[in-house]
Amino acid sequence: MKRPNILFMNRVYPPSRGASGRVLYDLATKMAREGWHVTVVSTGPVAGQERQKNVRIIRVKGPDKPSNAFIYGWVWLKMLVTALRLKSRHLLITMTDPPLLILAGRFVAWIKGSHHVHWCQDVYPDLFPVIGVKIPNFLMGVMKSQNQAAMRRCDKVVVIGHCMLEHLAKQGVLLEKMEYIPNWADTELNNKVFQEKDLKKIEEERSAQISETARPHEEQIKETRQKFRLLYAGNLGRAHSVNIMLDAAEVLEEKKADVEFVFVGDGERFDYLHEQRSKRHLHNIKFLPYQPGENLREVMESGDVHLVTMRDDASGLLVPSKFYSAISVARPTIFIGPENSEVTEIIKEYECGLLVSNDSAELLAEAILYYRDNEEAWFGAHKGTVKARKKYNPENSIDTWLDFAIKLIAEDLKVK
Repeated sequence: MKRPNILFMNRVYPPSRGASGRVLYDLATKMAREGWHVTVVSTGPVAGQERQKNVRIIRVKGPDKPSNAFIYGWVWLKMLVTALRLKSRHLLITMTDPPLLILAGRFVAWIKGSHHVHWCQDVYPDLFPVIGVKIPNFLMGVMKSQNQAAMRRCDKVVVIGHCMLEHLAKQGVLLEKMEYIPNWADTELNNKVFQEKDLKKIEEERSAQISETARPHEEQIKETRQKFRLLYAGNLGRAHSVNIMLDAAEVLEEKKADVEFVFVGDGERFDYLHEQRSKRHLHNIKFLPYQPGENLREVMESGDVHLVTMRDDASGLLVPSKFYSAISVARPTIFIGPENSEVTEIIKEYECGLLVSNDSAELLAEAILYYRDNEEAWFGAHKGTVKARKKYNPENSIDTWLDFAIKLIAEDLKVK
């Protein structure tokens, strides 16, 4: 049997940060260990080639955070040209950064005679209006029709949520064309198996404090008095609800509740959070920068409850990956978002958190105090996350990916 070979295309790949790059790294390295010849076309501060754990990475020059559509388009074009210069692969997998990368992938797959799978992390161009990108209606219509046509021509479209599957099905992508494989959290968070005997230890860990400092010149996050901690970890962009968290923090500040909101990461909305914290004189909001891998588990476990947010109009267009981090460290989640979402579905199935709509800061504050004051409710949700963790973990999703990929190209691997 021939050695299977695969080409991934995605703008983000470590050491660049980003959820899509992180899951791609995990999958690519596992495929390389399993004997696949793996190549990734991505971006970096300089153009060049490198190897990471037997994965060949070809980087085109591109900024870590493109500032406008022209730069995204230029990166898209360079990635297309780079992929066209490579030898044909059994399988080509495109992701969704930069937007509409599927169109480049379809052209490369057609020229090279490769199987093409689109790994749909975000649904573009549908997501553009949600994140504030204004596009003329006629252009939006053209992009939608081209994107939908490309999806229908792919061998398969991998979706990361049932809500995304439903959205694409309404746009004409056949159900048999799609494959559901959920995303997963950082592998550093999945090296511990939670059992019933761990509950007492976890209760003690709930009050653990982080010794890291916040952004430069900010206060120490470690305090002598223990507080109930709401943790938001990861990107905070325009598709995420922000004001409701600020409003809830204000409500709890007025009530003098012994609660703190800790935001870890970055994103364009972090600056807004900083401004609003100062403007509203909120002393119960604190910040931490992105943490290195060796500190990640300690940080994630420091949260008594994790906050996950998503705007209602983003339903079916994305799935917040930070939810899987909460599951990985067995912490309850308060999800601020729509009913029709992957996160809501999992929370209801495993009873591992609470759902709060985007229009009520009072209800969010009540949900926070409910978990703070009700130990039985907190541990009930914790047990739910332990059950959910057995299904939603890196090993399960990556193994599903490997089986799915090898079956797709099985005929091509047979020695004739």
